[in-house]
Formats: sequence, structure tokens, C-alpha cells
Amino acid sequence: MQEKFMREALRLAKKANDLGEVPIGAVVVLGGKIIGRGYNLRTRMQMATQHAEIRAIDRACRKLHSWRLEDAEIYVTLEPCPMCMGAILNSRIERVYFGAYEQKGRSLTRELAAANLVNHTVEVEGGILEEECSSLLSAFFRDMRLREKQKDPHSSDG
Repeated sequence: MQEKFMREALRLAKKANDLGEVPIGAVVVLGGKIIGRGYNLRTRMQMATQHAEIRAIDRACRKLHSWRLEDAEIYVTLEPCPMCMGAILNSRIERVYFGAYEQKGRSLTRELAAANLVNHTVEVEGGILEEECSSLLSAFFRDMRLREKQKDPHSSDG
């Protein structure tokens, strides 16, 4: 079941990628059904909060007419950032499943999940379809660097 929902998150990440956004997708699941979907739109909307997780949580809350997403799970293609973990905790999501591990040292996911900051803790499991999630992100950043290098006539080859 975890792979099924992560595959949907990957499908959403590819939509973000097609728009030139960092390819991250997320789905909120309750009772085996997706109740919220999201993908990054931060650049397109020029809004710092338009991360996949925030968008999926917002849609799930609207669907349930409640800010509480108790018993829900979230599947996201990249380990959540601190802002998104705050939203996950605040909405009372029970479990986080992510694909790729954050490589830039900001991965406070497990520490925040266990901190009981809002009288709530979250179970976290990483590495779901990790290779597919990681390769999508790696390809995006490799292509972005190549485009930037082609734009800059003063860049060196070494």
C-alpha cells in the first residue's frame, strides 16, 4: 500500500517537474483513500509556502472541513523541511512516509516528529521508493545546473 501512494506522489512530482518546479509531490491519505494532493508551485506562484506537503494538507483540511487530520498519513517524495513538518504536526497527521532523504543537512524530520511540540508526535519512515524519488530530483538539479551554465557565457568548464 505504501508504494501505491508513493507512486501517486511521484506522479505529482513529475507534474511539478514539467512546470520547471523542484519535483516534489505529496498525498494525504485517510482510511486508505487519498484526501489531499499537492506538488511544488513555489517558483510559479512566487510564494515560499507553496510546498507539496502544505498544498496537500490544505486540500485535505478543506475536504474534511477540519484542520485536524487525525489518523491520516502523508506520503512525500522528499523528506519534509522544518516548515512542512510543522504543518504536519499542527494538523495532527499520524504518519509520514517519504522517499528520498534530504541531503543538505536540514533533515530535522525525525527530531521534530518526536519533539511533542504541539502535544502530538508523528511516526516517520523514509526510503519508500527512494531510488525513483532520488533520481527524479537528481535529474532536475543536473538539468538546472546545465541550463544555468549555458546561460552564463563566462562560466568555465572545470
